[in-house]
Amino acid sequence: MTTLNSSFGLEHAPVPFLARIGRREILVTRDFRKRFYAVNPVIECDTGVEAGHVEILLFRRWLLILSKAH
Repeated sequence: MTTLNSSFGLEHAPVPFLARIGRREILVTRDFRKRFYAVNPVIECDTGVEAGHVEILLFRRWLLILSKAH
C-alpha cells in the first residue's frame, strides 16, 4: 500500500518516450523544472546536464533530450 495521496497527481504524469535512431537517442518528456529566466514561448535550446546532451524545450512544456546512444 502506498502512503501517497491519490490526488497527488503522479498517476496522470505522462510516461517519457525514448526513441533510438542509429547512434542517437531522443527522449521526450514533460518538463517539471522551475526555470529562473525568461523562456522563449515556442522553442528554447540549451546544453544538457551531461556532456553530449542537447535539451530542446517546446512550448514551455515538452522537453526533448538529444544524446548519443551508449
